Amino acid sequence: MKILLTGANGYIGKRLLPLLVEQQHEVVCLVRDPRRFELPATLKARVKVIQGDLLQPHTLQHLPTDMDAAYYLVHSMGSGAGDFSVAESMAAQHFVAYLNTTSATQLIYLSGLSQDQSLSRHMASRQKVEEVLSSARASLTVLRAAIIIGSGSASFEIIRDLVEKLPLMVTPKWLNSRCQPIAIRDVLFYLTHTLGNARCYGKKLEIGGPDVLTYKQMLHGLAETRHLKRYIITLPVLTPRLSSYWLYFITSTNYTLAQRLVDSLRNDAVVKDQSINKLLPHRCLPYQEAVRLAYAKIEQNEVVSSWKDALVSGTMPLNYMDFVQIPQHGVLTDRQYLKFDRNQDEVLANIWSIGGERGWYKTDFLWQIRGLLDKIVGGVGLRRGRRSPTEVQAGDTIDFWRVLLADKANRRLLLYAEMKLPGEAWLQFRIVEEKDGHYLEQLAVFRPEGLPGRLYWYAMLPFHFIIFGGMARNIVEHTSAPPKAAVHRDSG
Repeated sequence: MKILLTGANGYIGKRLLPLLVEQQHEVVCLVRDPRRFELPATLKARVKVIQGDLLQPHTLQHLPTDMDAAYYLVHSMGSGAGDFSVAESMAAQHFVAYLNTTSATQLIYLSGLSQDQSLSRHMASRQKVEEVLSSARASLTVLRAAIIIGSGSASFEIIRDLVEKLPLMVTPKWLNSRCQPIAIRDVLFYLTHTLGNARCYGKKLEIGGPDVLTYKQMLHGLAETRHLKRYIITLPVLTPRLSSYWLYFITSTNYTLAQRLVDSLRNDAVVKDQSINKLLPHRCLPYQEAVRLAYAKIEQNEVVSSWKDALVSGTMPLNYMDFVQIPQHGVLTDRQYLKFDRNQDEVLANIWSIGGERGWYKTDFLWQIRGLLDKIVGGVGLRRGRRSPTEVQAGDTIDFWRVLLADKANRRLLLYAEMKLPGEAWLQFRIVEEKDGHYLEQLAVFRPEGLPGRLYWYAMLPFHFIIFGGMARNIVEHTSAPPKAAVHRDSG
């Protein structure tokens, strides 16, 4: 079949794409900026990438019309700009208008699960999108899921953050809400097996794992899997606003997403309609087995996609790839240029491993203080870490940086700051070959916004003097054992 995949560079889309290709489908990926969508070489022959923005209908006019089916994996929940529910509804309307010009016979949408009468804005928006998509000429198949458990999923990473960092938790009352978590591999099963399945046309199907748990039980369950003892006290006095701040400061989520998550977690999310079991009999993983599988992926450096790499995890503008060219004028710079004698591949490996668990090679406590200050003023802080400890690609996050360019062939890594700043900042690492040997060039560039920007840069100069020189030297000199080889191939 010829499939249109929206949200192809999102958490679900990145995992669904190779499965569709493996099943011999021809896939067209609709993305806003192809520059931040890197396809593995194994997929390029059967995948076409097309640029388009669902909020700008004129950009959809050139899309192909010979489609057999489409996946709609788009949402704006983490966006901090404007009313996300209006944006979601508008995007869906534009998509339906385009889809009605095609030959597609099926549209598949991954939605949220909740039957409460008083829905959160997030869940109400999802149901509104369902209504809009149902007006398409193609038959709509809706899969409604609660929390998705998998390496890199927002829900799993937030639960993991809480359990691993807090031996004692004073939590809001919504931890007593019930949900039916489902493993990412089971979500992918349903997404692929409803495709072209006429029995699923026009159906709204609820999917969930075998366990019905409160969020408190989920925290305890993850702690048990990790052999940790955790104590949880639930207080009714924590308001939604305080609960949102609690999630924001403790976990890697941003405040906007924390606020909307808290709003939605007040509702139970339990499967009541079991019709999916008759249409597609399938044994879903229990919660703790899904958690163990997710940790196996993390430990073996096989995290395929992470919610943290989506733009909703930070503050980046949609056109951030326009910043790949570092400005030459009106900027302040710190340049370190060090000759080294060791194997350049070893130095490149150190560059490619910077941030996250490895740290920044010099005075990590100062980076942590800067991350805390960034959180206090509404930034992303350091807690996002990295998707993989050794691999990076354009669009990935590394703590409070976004990867603009990861070019191993030309030995260049370029980062752009997502922290709150009175200006714009770049951090570039390159290995340069000269006649007399190899050099590491480490370039920090800051384009200030007016007087506050210049005052910020000069106030930071003493810290730059401590950090940047030592960081470059340690990148050149650092030695470490290679990461454990990955042997686990199951999806998690």
